[in-house]
Amino acid sequence: MSSTDTKPAPGHGGAPVGDSAEVGAGLDALDTVSDHRRPLGEVLRTKALPPLIGVLVVLALWQGAYSLHLTSSYKLPSPADVWGSLQELWYKGTLFEIIWTSVWRGLSGFLLAVVIGTPIGLVVARIRPVRTAIGPVLQGLQSLPSVAWVPAAVIWLGINDSMMYAVILLGAVPSIANGLVAGIDQVPPLFLRAGRTIGATGLAGARHVLLPAALPGYLAGLKQGWAFSWRSLMAAELVASSPDLGRGLGRFLEDSREFSDMSGVLLGIILILFVGIAIELLVFTPVERRVLRNRGLLASSK
Repeated sequence: MSSTDTKPAPGHGGAPVGDSAEVGAGLDALDTVSDHRRPLGEVLRTKALPPLIGVLVVLALWQGAYSLHLTSSYKLPSPADVWGSLQELWYKGTLFEIIWTSVWRGLSGFLLAVVIGTPIGLVVARIRPVRTAIGPVLQGLQSLPSVAWVPAAVIWLGINDSMMYAVILLGAVPSIANGLVAGIDQVPPLFLRAGRTIGATGLAGARHVLLPAALPGYLAGLKQGWAFSWRSLMAAELVASSPDLGRGLGRFLEDSREFSDMSGVLLGIILILFVGIAIELLVFTPVERRVLRNRGLLASSK
């Protein structure tokens, strides 16, 4: 046989080198995330238009129910009446003060809950006797309605900001801790062994191995913790009343009820819903998208 009649060198699994290179290139193409940016018009059409249509449908149904007199206007004011209540707060200069009072309490209480709930979650997840003793308590606290803590907090601390923050912490800390525990439970043991191999133990292991690996579950716990913080704060503001506390959204809602102002009641509900959605879209959604993108679970163009 001539020296030029050589067989192609085998690649992986006995395949020729050329075929192996093509397979590898195809796999690399599958793993490559496209950096193509979608046009602004397409983003608005796919992301902004559906929620806008949903809001318009709700307003149309609301206006239709009002126009057909399905119930008395005392119980169901029109969207224009609620808009008038919003304008009244704007002209009085109290709209942003009311919103900010609640937002500041909610965010500061939530951040404090993160500082407290994160180490609790780490300890419960990693120390078996502590988990056996405290784990069921955390689960029970998470299922307890936040409003149940308000009377006890008022007796313990009085009607002040400390009472508000206590109710927020009692509602949010269990959710954050349980979310972190669930995230750590889903970390592959191989990650922990690899961390110990390179010397990442103790606090270093928690910082560089456990928390990054448990980040999706931890983030879900943070989102739920914010929801509990916001609900707990609204419950506390609804029940507790004092000039020293200022006037937040919960207090505005209760004041409107006391004066039988249904337009104000609906406006308070809408503002509370608006703040919750805004925090979700401005804070948690970008963080969640970044985590998913860094893990190759979300294309950057989406």
